[in-house]
Amino acid sequence: MAARRYQGGVRTPAICIPGLTRNMADFEDLAPKIAATGRDVITVSLRGRGKSDRDPDYLHYHPETYRDDILAMMDGFGLDDAVFVGTSLGGIVTMLTNLSAGERVKAAILNDVGPDLAPEGIARIAAYVGESVDAGPAKTLQEATRRIKAINEVAFPDASEDDWVDFAKRTFSETDNGEWVLDYDPNIFRALMELGPAPDLWPGFESLKDTPTLVIRGAISDLLSPEIIEKMRAVHPTFDYVEVPRIGHAPMMAEPTAWAGLEAFLLAVDQLDD
Repeated sequence: MAARRYQGGVRTPAICIPGLTRNMADFEDLAPKIAATGRDVITVSLRGRGKSDRDPDYLHYHPETYRDDILAMMDGFGLDDAVFVGTSLGGIVTMLTNLSAGERVKAAILNDVGPDLAPEGIARIAAYVGESVDAGPAKTLQEATRRIKAINEVAFPDASEDDWVDFAKRTFSETDNGEWVLDYDPNIFRALMELGPAPDLWPGFESLKDTPTLVIRGAISDLLSPEIIEKMRAVHPTFDYVEVPRIGHAPMMAEPTAWAGLEAFLLAVDQLDD
């Protein structure tokens, strides 16, 4: 599993885990902000994404495998615990890690994901992953950008053209012949269809009741609905909450509203150690 470490200081380090088809590039804006709070930050690309190796057995593309990969990575870096920052699938991995190895999760930030996943969001994600795989390589960066914008414009209605180019560069990689290919193993879609998005996540979320928890939601998200937030409150009444206006699935967490809440949460976590 590929990982990048940002040096920041002696506070409890943070581990940033991306979504289903995403990679560590999604945290290029956020990670330096977190590091500036006085902690090292490790961003990861889960197996099959970015510079991580593709798995010859696609059935290993599963949240429980990713949990084990994260724990092995922590052991490799000599980390006893960390603040987990998980977007979508990364939040699922965070919940599963806390359930099985709660002592390793100092605090949890769940970005636009909960123990229930709204069916319309799951359907949209499955559809765009399948369509993206079927479409094949993009001939130019401009074509890759058009594809990304068409899929994600509903979630980021205020994004600029430069934002979409950056989004495309974080989703595709350029080949030697100048084409742009998706920067993840197409078999991830195959595993999603056969294995489903996740096991039962409610035990993992309930295990966070004794762990400082921040939930970030995009105000127009189709994966984490207000109804799911209400159900989450019933079992974990004390989690912190931030809603990011005019953003769908999923916030980048560097948006002013998201960052203000995240920074305040990290400060509160650090004060527990002081």
